[in-house]
Amino acid sequence: MEFITGIKQKDTVRISEILQGDWDGREVRVSGMVHTLRDMGEILFLVLRSDEGLVQCVTDEEEIELADTVRTLKEGTAVKVSGMVRKESRAPQGVELRITKILVLSAPDKDVILPLPIAKRKLNTSLEAKLNLRPISLRNLRERAIFKLQEGIVRGFRDFLFEQHFTEIHTPKIVSGNAEGGANVFKLEYFGKPAFLAQSPQFYKQTMVGVYDRVFEVGPVFRAEKHNTVRHLNEYTGLDFEMGYIEDFSEIMEMETAMLSYVMQLLSEEYQRELSLLEITLPDTTKIPSARFDEAKRLASEKYGHTIKNPYDLEPEEEVLIGRYFKEEYDSDFVFVTHYPSKKRPFYAMDDPADPKFTLSFDLLFKGMEVTTGGQRIHDYDTIVKKMEKRGMNPEEFADYLMIFKYGMPPHGGLGIGLERLTMRLIGEANVREAALFPRDVTRLTP
Repeated sequence: MEFITGIKQKDTVRISEILQGDWDGREVRVSGMVHTLRDMGEILFLVLRSDEGLVQCVTDEEEIELADTVRTLKEGTAVKVSGMVRKESRAPQGVELRITKILVLSAPDKDVILPLPIAKRKLNTSLEAKLNLRPISLRNLRERAIFKLQEGIVRGFRDFLFEQHFTEIHTPKIVSGNAEGGANVFKLEYFGKPAFLAQSPQFYKQTMVGVYDRVFEVGPVFRAEKHNTVRHLNEYTGLDFEMGYIEDFSEIMEMETAMLSYVMQLLSEEYQRELSLLEITLPDTTKIPSARFDEAKRLASEKYGHTIKNPYDLEPEEEVLIGRYFKEEYDSDFVFVTHYPSKKRPFYAMDDPADPKFTLSFDLLFKGMEVTTGGQRIHDYDTIVKKMEKRGMNPEEFADYLMIFKYGMPPHGGLGIGLERLTMRLIGEANVREAALFPRDVTRLTP
């Protein structure tokens, strides 16, 4: 009888272990994939790629058998290399391995050639080509650095909210109704009944405020919008939180500001390699200006001569101009735009008691693009039913949702952040698909 007792120690070491320990002159084993091979005649440089970056391995013509083996290796070959560690300032990470043994673990098909130059610093190819060959393009160091940073954003979001006494939840993505209104939902058949892919966890996260007071979720969001633009995806990752017992909707903006500061600090401390590779300067999030919706539109219109066409919403061009205004006037990459018109917000948004034409809600713009929508929710049963009826909605169709208000809910509010948009703006890319591992849009369902 054999028992599994946990993780067994491998005979290989990680790059970080070599860098942190006193390994100079000692033999180690490392695993990785062949990133590139440089044959300089007398000396051969074999560069391996692992999750921690590159490590350079060397041999020379005097080691005939090893040299012959190295020359047969193709990019994408998985190997285990044994070698003597020595410091070398010109090598990636500042160290290299003098090869003593190579074990080939697997190799690409013998007749294939990599369709993209993944060993180059930048792929210098079209976005379409990168997406069509996504499993390969992601092996490029710069491409994968994007999603390592994205990991840091999600990690920081989670860690910060745990510190603030939030509970992580996981809500259904197959739902019977539409949380946001409108027709931009994906319909499907659910055992003979109509159902939809969730376009928001809104109803469920509000429900859970009545259970845990503060909740958050990281999960997929589905929007059946037919927009084929640089800012839209039909499936994206939402960072959502909802918090109870608020006294003012500004508390939600304060929580997001503190969360963003936590995330940026984490990235600066633990993701410096990716930041350097992508040449990113992190934005200042210690203080973020805010302006009312109508005031923000007026300021941008007056300064840049823009004609306001839609008084009830922000056009993408206006978002850019408002972002530009607050960058020029306050040196801020972010701005909270508050008090959106009620007619452009969902029925559950709380109207401003001082002027019910507006809501206690906001968007956060990052470098001229909306990355967050949030605000205070109606928590009173009679109030939300009346607002639904005023909009021609049938409250009976939302009986499960309205149950939470009928049996009591604290004042609450929350927000949703688009992870890909936030990442896109952080890395300075112009298309949100650059920040999606495997994008789904109106034309793309593979790979």
